[in-house]
Amino acid sequence: MLKNRLIPVVMLRNGSVVQSRGFKRYQMVGNPTTIVERLSTWAADELVYVDISRSPTHQRGRTDLGSASSTNILGILRDVAARSFMPLSFGGGIRTVEDAGARILAGADKVIVNTQALETPALITELAESFGSQAVVVSIDAKRTEDGGHRVWAAGGKTATEWTPADWAAASRDHGAGELLINSIDEDGRGQGYDLPLIRSVVEAVDVPVIALGGAGSWDHMAEVLEQTAPAAVAAGNIFHHTEHSVFKAKQHLHDRGLNVRPPVLYEMEPPGQE
Repeated sequence: MLKNRLIPVVMLRNGSVVQSRGFKRYQMVGNPTTIVERLSTWAADELVYVDISRSPTHQRGRTDLGSASSTNILGILRDVAARSFMPLSFGGGIRTVEDAGARILAGADKVIVNTQALETPALITELAESFGSQAVVVSIDAKRTEDGGHRVWAAGGKTATEWTPADWAAASRDHGAGELLINSIDEDGRGQGYDLPLIRSVVEAVDVPVIALGGAGSWDHMAEVLEQTAPAAVAAGNIFHHTEHSVFKAKQHLHDRGLNVRPPVLYEMEPPGQE
């Protein structure tokens, strides 16, 4: 049986890594390079990296602190990939097959599409035909409705669609998506736990791996979503931006609880360019 993966999510906004709450409030917490080095040391199973910038130009980091020195997203991605010991999925600004190919050449193992996939579902198929379904992740941002259901939102949570998450998940799978990342706008950054009905509805609708995201405030929340909704992977962002909240400790907690995760380990990292 495949192990459940534990996946940190890093949000990049104008060159800096940020914490997010409700897709509206952002707090800068560091630079993209040192955070990825820390997550690699903690032996995360994979890394999801999403650029939510509105501008194509990013701030230049301080090279004396090991920050990424590039001012464009491909340069930052190359810096991050060079320091990542784990599979790397990258999203943000991917509108064409050429955009996706450039990110894969820069070091991404998978590409993540969201709004553009909603606007042009054929893009999912084109990406799958070009790079293989295993390299295509469709990200789904969802919000609760007044009747207790959920709706998919586009454009960073600004535009409502007519899709339910389960229906869009199934359509994405049919178009060729190899994996789905489901995120709760309501629970984003609150630390009160995952939206279990949302995650469950998507898991039950498709036969491809589902990554649960949005709301983790404790290791118990991660255990809860794995036990009650059975996604292939559990992801979190804000909780991992504090060194005391390491992937190692999360894996230790889940492993001790008897969940199907890899045992926790710590890796030694050498500075880039050294053997």
